[in-house]
Amino acid sequence: MRQVRDQLTDLKDWWDELNDLYSTVAQAAVMRIEDSIKALSELKEKGYNVGSLNWKAPRDFRSFTYVQSGFEFDKQNGQTVLSLSKLADIPIECHRDIPDGETIKEVTLKKEPTGEWYASFAVDDKEEPSKPSLAEIDADEMVGIDVGILKYAHDTDGTAVGSLDLADERDRLEREQRKLSRKEHGSNNWEKQRRRVAERHQQIKRKRRDFLHKLSNYYAREYNLVAVEDLDVKGMLESPGNSRNTASAAWDTFTDLLEYKCKREGTHFVAVDPEDTTKECASCGVKTDKPLWVREHSCPACRFEADRDANAAWNVLSRGLTDIGVGHSELTSSESPCDSDGLRKSLSDFRTPVETALPTGTAVVPAKRVLEAGSPCLKESPTAASRQG
Repeated sequence: MRQVRDQLTDLKDWWDELNDLYSTVAQAAVMRIEDSIKALSELKEKGYNVGSLNWKAPRDFRSFTYVQSGFEFDKQNGQTVLSLSKLADIPIECHRDIPDGETIKEVTLKKEPTGEWYASFAVDDKEEPSKPSLAEIDADEMVGIDVGILKYAHDTDGTAVGSLDLADERDRLEREQRKLSRKEHGSNNWEKQRRRVAERHQQIKRKRRDFLHKLSNYYAREYNLVAVEDLDVKGMLESPGNSRNTASAAWDTFTDLLEYKCKREGTHFVAVDPEDTTKECASCGVKTDKPLWVREHSCPACRFEADRDANAAWNVLSRGLTDIGVGHSELTSSESPCDSDGLRKSLSDFRTPVETALPTGTAVVPAKRVLEAGSPCLKESPTAASRQG
């Protein structure tokens, strides 16, 4: 692909349409194909069944990028204008001002299925804030997070956040999709209805991302160390059962948002192996099989009892501390189920399911409260948040 990129100048002699493109736009398109091929190769090496890249019609190519040059910003009669070489001067509405002194490295224009156009800018990162020394982090400044379906997140501080209810939005989407199926493909009415379907998809996407942004902002700003599970979401989607709920939860998006926001806020971030975080007792380390309907952890070895998700969150934090080389005894809080020495007992696995499905009484912050009030609602007492939800 790099060879093709280097030959673009010569290719313009026999493909006249390439002359209509700014040079870096054509180069970025070629490198985009190379990046996609690399991504497929990496997935194949990990054992995934992947195919090859498919040809895309021009109408399906919805974005292009100017790299380093070919663009500039100007003010015309109070309106911000984006000037793109060999294209046009485009009036734009800025979501937020670009800070003075920032160097814009590239501009990407994208057409959404709804017909709306967006421009996104990549700028040089500011100097990253320094992270606090691990030895200086107190127990109440770190958190382990377990994500799930019934409760979106449950952390080691006892905060549980409900999953986002998108049932009404999905019902409206399905109604619009049924209407689309009755239209003649390619007709004007079909195109109008296709846009309505795209708008429903966009509403769901925006509501979900708003929730994930506010939730990840809270954890990145409130703590100095955040530990989460490194989930193989793609593998979970390919496995039978519950794939729709898994896709809707967008755990990988939450983790990605949390990681970059922790970097921005100077917070330590660690993703741990998720295997058996639910089965393993956070107090003694004994593993106990639990079906999904069992919502409480009750250890047959040490008799430690806790909410199923709270137990998993403690295991996530414990593994996170181990992965970054911090001893448990240094950072164990009074509420932690770890033993007094901060060490796990090494015992053989137990395979007997816990015979309990008792509700643990954990108060849950409704997801709609996170959307309405943002991150501050997570600092309220769970009981108060539940009443307002």
